[in-house]
Amino acid sequence: MAQNIPVLTVQEKSLAVAYEKALVTLYNKGTRFKTQYDKPGDPESIDSTMNITVLEPDSDPMIHMAFPGGIDDLKEYVMELKGVKDHWVKNINDPEDTRWEYTYHGRLAAYGVWKELQGGVPTDAGPFKVDQVESVIKKLVEQPFTRQAQMITWMPNLDSECYDPPCLQSIWYRIQEDEEGIQWLNCNVRFRSNDAWGASFMNMFGFTQFNKEIIAAEVAKRTGKQVELGRLNWQADSYHIYGKDIANAKAQLFDRIDSMALEQRTYNFNDPFIQEMYKDAESRALKKIEEYDKSHA
Repeated sequence: MAQNIPVLTVQEKSLAVAYEKALVTLYNKGTRFKTQYDKPGDPESIDSTMNITVLEPDSDPMIHMAFPGGIDDLKEYVMELKGVKDHWVKNINDPEDTRWEYTYHGRLAAYGVWKELQGGVPTDAGPFKVDQVESVIKKLVEQPFTRQAQMITWMPNLDSECYDPPCLQSIWYRIQEDEEGIQWLNCNVRFRSNDAWGASFMNMFGFTQFNKEIIAAEVAKRTGKQVELGRLNWQADSYHIYGKDIANAKAQLFDRIDSMALEQRTYNFNDPFIQEMYKDAESRALKKIEEYDKSHA
C-alpha cells in the first residue's frame, strides 16, 4: 500500500552475499522518498525498513566489491571504530569548532552524561564518561545469556538539534553456548538511517570486525572459553539508496549481476593476499590520519 513504508527481510550465510541481496531487494521492492539532503534536481531515494541477518559473519565471501571504497578504507574504518579518530570530535562548548560531532567509538567507549541536573540544566558537577564497551564485556563474561548487554549512541541533549546525528543507535549482544562448549556471540545492530550504497557495507564489515576483535576476543581472554561470531542481525529503520547514487549503483551492480559470477563480485577476506593487503593498510591509514592532523591543526 502506498501509505506504508515496506519492511524488507534478507537472510544469507555470508556478509557479502547478504549485502548484495539486501541491495537488490531494496532496488526491486523499495519505495520512493525525498530526503533533507537532496540537491535541486536529485531523483527521489529508494527507501525501506530493512532487516538483514548474516548467519555466519566470519565466513567467506565476506567483502563485496560494490561499495565506494577498497581494502584500505575498510581497514581505516575498523581502526576508527577502535578510536583512532576520537580526537577529531569537536568541543561542544566552542561554537567556532567545526570538527566532527561524534565518533561511534567515542559514543560507545566514552558516552557522556551529566552527574547531576537541576531543572534540566547541568550543574558544576560536570560530565563523566561511561565505557559501555567494558560494561558489555563484563556482563557477557559474568552472565553470557544476559539480555542487558547493550550499548547506545543517542544523546537527546545533543542529537535532537544536530544536523547530522548518529545513524547507529544501539548494539545488543547475547551468547549462546553449543554442546561442545563453544560460545557464539550473537549481535543485533540497529541504525535509524543507513545509506545502503554509500555506507552500509563498510558499517557491517566494520562492526563484524569490532565484534570479533574487541568483544569476542576479550570475552574469550577473560573466560578462557572459545568465543566465535554467531549471527549478526542488522536492522535499519531507513535503508536507502540516495537518488543521486541510483544510476551509479545500477551501472556497477544491478545491471551486471546476471552476467558476472559471484566470485567476480566478491573477495574472500581470509585469502592470504587480501589479508596481507588488509594488514599493510594500517600503516597507510595512520599516516593519512597524521597528515590530516597536521593540516588541520
